[in-house]
Amino acid sequence: MIINLIRHGRTEGNLESRYIGIIDEPLCAGGISELKAKKFPECDAVICSPMTRCLQTAAIIYPDKKPIVYENLRECNFGAFEGQSPRELSENPFYQKWLDSGGTLPFPGGEMPEDFKNRTCEEFLRAVSENPYEILSFAVHGGTVMSIMERFCEPKKGYFDYRVNNGCGYCVSFDGKTITIISEIK
Repeated sequence: MIINLIRHGRTEGNLESRYIGIIDEPLCAGGISELKAKKFPECDAVICSPMTRCLQTAAIIYPDKKPIVYENLRECNFGAFEGQSPRELSENPFYQKWLDSGGTLPFPGGEMPEDFKNRTCEEFLRAVSENPYEILSFAVHGGTVMSIMERFCEPKKGYFDYRVNNGCGYCVSFDGKTITIISEIK
């Protein structure tokens, strides 16, 4: 099976480097223009996070496909960090502890990173098994892409090694257990 893992287009929060997880923010005008200017790989079906930014991305890049929504593909709940930028959080002692942990501590009032990774990877497997098409495209979040790639991609790399820009991602093959990168979507 071929899978295209695509991060949603840019939002205002992305422009300002804010932690936007559970905030249901739409794409910004520039994000819409950037998506419209690119060519994306073809697919048989589109799997999508329920968040507006992902639904808009799917509608722009695959206008002839009705997205199949999977709730647990949504981004991580950043808790007390939601809507804030690293600059705004720079004096926050909890933020400094989280940074010092390499992103492994739970977000205050939010989601445990390991729980987020497990949730998105389980939902990825469910979506793939319920949609046995030849080529699937996922319109999801950066964190979701990183979780899936970290868990299934060979050779193994760390979570942050799979960071992708808005409107970018990976074209991969998936055999039900292992992801192999075919190309980057830029």
